[in-house]
Amino acid sequence: MSFCRFLMIIAVSALLAGCASMVATAGSGLAGNLNAAIMNQDDPELVRDGAPAYLLMLDSFVEGSPDNEAALGAAAQLYSAYGVVFVDDPVRARKLTTRGRDYGRRALCAAAEEVCGIWDLPYDEFVTQLEQLDRRQVPALYTFGLSWIAWIQAHSDDYAALAKLPQTQAVLWRVQELDRSYEEANIEHYLAVLNTIRPPALGGDFDAGLRHFEQALRVSGGRDLSIKVNYARYYARTLYNRELHDRLLGDVLAADPVEPGLTLFNTLAQDDARELLASAEDYF
Repeated sequence: MSFCRFLMIIAVSALLAGCASMVATAGSGLAGNLNAAIMNQDDPELVRDGAPAYLLMLDSFVEGSPDNEAALGAAAQLYSAYGVVFVDDPVRARKLTTRGRDYGRRALCAAAEEVCGIWDLPYDEFVTQLEQLDRRQVPALYTFGLSWIAWIQAHSDDYAALAKLPQTQAVLWRVQELDRSYEEANIEHYLAVLNTIRPPALGGDFDAGLRHFEQALRVSGGRDLSIKVNYARYYARTLYNRELHDRLLGDVLAADPVEPGLTLFNTLAQDDARELLASAEDYF
């Protein structure tokens, strides 16, 4: 059960915004320019090589302001994304995503002390506690869910970790209830994958997944090629729909990956599309 690239495409977009916000607090127009430069980069390896410097930078921000929600959120996002995307060593990936998850928990506690520790509750109590949150706490709640999903990915051989996926889904639903427009395309993309990453016999809801994929495409205007890649990977492949699979991936490869704010992710999506098409004959 691997959704590493999916996490990267969504998590990196969040972490870049987080890093940019932290740099902005230092009083510089560098933040927006840095964010744009990375998002418009067509060389993912350059981003991989540069990210560790920001891990250390964000650690320093947290050290200086340990209860700062923005610092904690940015650190949670970056550690989570880097751990599941750019680290091949499973032990190291688990270590980094655990740090990211813990930062995410601290960010939620900083934003809403009344729900601190919610992650230890059984599902029904967990969902009830989410009702205490309001719109002001949406960014911290989103980061909390994002970092938790990344941690689960790095611990995907642990059934106790996988058993927490319903809680992460409930987090995304609560974000939508509080602010439908907040990261709408990304959340619809997340929910689509969470509903289709398991076959129907094991609890997957492919009708809901289809609705979420289509909504993600509508909200993004089709500019985010990663949505079609995951539509093919998780929905079409699991249902053995070769025609849909090949059509979606063909659309991805025919598209121009250069899109303001999406070039990095579209470049990675096209790499994935080529790999999926190359293995299609053996899969179907």
